[in-house]
Amino acid sequence: MPQPAPRRRPLAPTLGRGSYPEYRRIAEILRKETVGGALLLVATVAALVWANSPAGPTYAALRDARLGYAPWHLELSLGSWAADGLLALFFFVAGLELKREFVAGDLRRPAAALVPVVAAFGGVAVPALVYVGVNLAAGSDGLKGWAIPTATDIAFALAVLAVISTHLPAALRTFLLTLAVVDDLLAIAIIAFFYSSDLAPAYLLLALVPLAAFGVLVQLRVRAWYLLVPLALATWALVHASGIHATVAGVLLAFTVPVLRSQKNGGPEAGPGLAEIFENRLRPLSAGIAVPVFAFFSAGVAIGGWDGLVSALRDPVALGISAALVAGKAIGVFAATWLVAKSRHADLDSDLAWIDLAGLALLTGVGFTVSLLIAELSFGPASAHGERAKAAILAGSVTAALLAAVVLRARNRHYRRIAREEAIDADGDGVPDAFERGTAG
Repeated sequence: MPQPAPRRRPLAPTLGRGSYPEYRRIAEILRKETVGGALLLVATVAALVWANSPAGPTYAALRDARLGYAPWHLELSLGSWAADGLLALFFFVAGLELKREFVAGDLRRPAAALVPVVAAFGGVAVPALVYVGVNLAAGSDGLKGWAIPTATDIAFALAVLAVISTHLPAALRTFLLTLAVVDDLLAIAIIAFFYSSDLAPAYLLLALVPLAAFGVLVQLRVRAWYLLVPLALATWALVHASGIHATVAGVLLAFTVPVLRSQKNGGPEAGPGLAEIFENRLRPLSAGIAVPVFAFFSAGVAIGGWDGLVSALRDPVALGISAALVAGKAIGVFAATWLVAKSRHADLDSDLAWIDLAGLALLTGVGFTVSLLIAELSFGPASAHGERAKAAILAGSVTAALLAAVVLRARNRHYRRIAREEAIDADGDGVPDAFERGTAG
């Protein structure tokens, strides 16, 4: 008599809540990024108002004012100092978060990492294809801007959520942050491999010396800023001189920082490791100063009124960016997640519906900080394509944000109910009951 086939163990949901400690850590990160997002919005509006006012030439003069030491290849405009210098801090914090996620966070488990990683790849590949398709059809010479619409700005996205006062469930918050972390890694790789020029290998080799010294000190759990900061600055300056974009130095430095505590200091269970300590100290500087200042110097596009905006958005480069941010990002993230779910024979968390993922996918089309950086690397800060690309980034991000707000706001009553359930701790053990029912995915 044939034996019945064994029942296949059901897979975890495609989007689950994750562990409670990880949920609390992510909630704290999102609170800091939300404040940074508000400052980012203020800086962007200030730059746009100034650049389009009668005093616009003074904005351009300030942005283009040069300072630094030319023999060290460090005589840069204020705008370049913001893009090359301050954003290195942003990428350092992103690198710390990325390493921590894959070493000690929920993404160390392949089953949990699969969905945001695949979704991030979809959210990079599809927008790039949309952009290339638009520009090929138009016979445009702007193909080198293909990577502009591939990035998601987590701070800007969170500012949108704060404005519409929505209460995203834990699963969606975790998914948004982890997708953004992987998205940052892909952006870093794109900048390093596709936007480096006039390489000087000697400087790159020299950069390994302070980088290695920094790595040795942090592995020894040395926190003395007067030792680490000079080594970090030397690494940054040498990477900048090598022809590789200087922000890559921030990521390389971050990857040397240990995530877990050493056994001598009590081991992983004794508290946060050095990467988390550095991240907690530097994230407010990154989100509150570095990114808003960069946005202020980068977002000041002289639009020329409504007619100027319409004219700019007719450029194939601008059309490609807008279409890629609004449609390409949403399609890429949603389709990739749906395919993973169907191939794993899994489904969303029981509290969620596919419309929730659609709203979140639209929100990933808010591409700002890194998109502005790549626009400058692609076309130069003052070129016609560069200015139109920035206008399209603003228009596309605002459109994606508005569409996401409509979808997510419509579900806010449901999200409030989930938030109340996720706060219930009936047994008083300090962990909400929702996180103890096997919903981690």
